[in-house]
Amino acid sequence: MKYQSTKRFDTGFSCAFRQWVADSHCRFIHGYALSFKFIFETDELDKRNWVVDFGSLKGLKAILEDTFDHKTVIAEDDPHLEYFKQGHDLGVLELVVVPAGGCEKFAEMTYEVTEQWLTDNGYSPRCRLVSVEVSEHGANSAIDTR
Repeated sequence: MKYQSTKRFDTGFSCAFRQWVADSHCRFIHGYALSFKFIFETDELDKRNWVVDFGSLKGLKAILEDTFDHKTVIAEDDPHLEYFKQGHDLGVLELVVVPAGGCEKFAEMTYEVTEQWLTDNGYSPRCRLVSVEVSEHGANSAIDTR
């Protein structure tokens, strides 16, 4: 038998970013209150009959806050990266440089971080991550399912 549990962080991680290669208005800095949904799975519940202890996920939430909450997230190959670094140095934005921007890449990054978090916190290999969904708002999201 397989067991699954889900965890949502819907409080909104206010994040500004841009898709500098887009031909549309997405090339401009814009923001969303990102939310995250995780699906965890196991064949064997722990001693409390849980897939994962929801209370322990505060550490994972802190990682998300450090990366996305009230941050300006810019791709490392953005041709105007120095401009954003200057804004960070001037104290007008908190910059996080990532390999690539956009909801799909945020889902990919979050999946990788969460897998490592599961290992570091003793859940893996008993518990595995099925998917991470990152939502910009109710109509737009991206899912990494590996």
